[in-house]
Amino acid sequence: MASGTYRQEARELIDTIDDEVANALLKGALDLHVHSGPSTMPRQVDHFQATEEAAAAGMRALLFKDHHYSVAPFIPIMDRVLGHLGVAMYSGLVLNNTVGGLNPFVVDAQLKMGAKLIWMPTAQSANHIRSSHGKTRLASNVKLKPAPGITVIDAYGNLLDEVKEILDLIAGSDAILSSGHLHVSEIWTLFEEAKKRGVKRLLINHPMYGLHFTYDDIAGLADLGALVEQSACLYIDSRFNVFSPQELKEHILAAGVERSSIGSDLGQVDNPTPVEGMRQAIKLCLALGFTEDEVRLMVRDNPARLVGLPVE
Repeated sequence: MASGTYRQEARELIDTIDDEVANALLKGALDLHVHSGPSTMPRQVDHFQATEEAAAAGMRALLFKDHHYSVAPFIPIMDRVLGHLGVAMYSGLVLNNTVGGLNPFVVDAQLKMGAKLIWMPTAQSANHIRSSHGKTRLASNVKLKPAPGITVIDAYGNLLDEVKEILDLIAGSDAILSSGHLHVSEIWTLFEEAKKRGVKRLLINHPMYGLHFTYDDIAGLADLGALVEQSACLYIDSRFNVFSPQELKEHILAAGVERSSIGSDLGQVDNPTPVEGMRQAIKLCLALGFTEDEVRLMVRDNPARLVGLPVE
């Protein structure tokens, strides 16, 4: 079925839910997957605009992600200017080549500057490069220097020593570890070692998109303690839509509502804004039969626990 058909199906379901119901659930929600700018990629909102829009919707927190730099060192400045809006702001570091790859020294410095989350490689992971076959939705405005694909395991399937060191740094800071765009086989090795080394906060982003997960993998890694985040942009009225509404339900249920969350994964041009994406995702979940309490768990309570905020 074409993505355009999925978008139409999503629109029709979204339109069955009243705005007031969705807006009430948006209050207190967290979006831990915001792609605002500046960036090497086209963005429709910057970090300040994303925060202002979230505040207007009554949201509790945002986490900014860029594939090629960390917003974390700028959070204190943003908090000085926008702190009165009452939106908690976080960021972290994606371990692509553009920030030094699997470099413990960079990770150490970023964690000490307040990074809340360390993502394994995304656009420059070996899995992403293989899976995209030269085509990617992570296109930049500028041509970046070609970069080799990064893997976290050696030729024998063992985790690299530098990755183990990074895991120790994450554990020591009680930060969040995200699997990035690694292959699911790498993620199992990574997360099992992370647990042994004391990493308590594990996050998987869009498991069924480009990471080669099965439903059993989702369930198994959720049982290991990972929070499984579904990207709203892949299911709603977005140009990135590749899944049907029913697949959203199946993907959530594979992990269980108690181990699931929703992030917008938005901020790109010609797409809904992050806040609108979250609103549409809330409506779509309700239309699919999830209760208000279940939606609240996925957009408010579970992500709050992940970043260490008290559940209100």
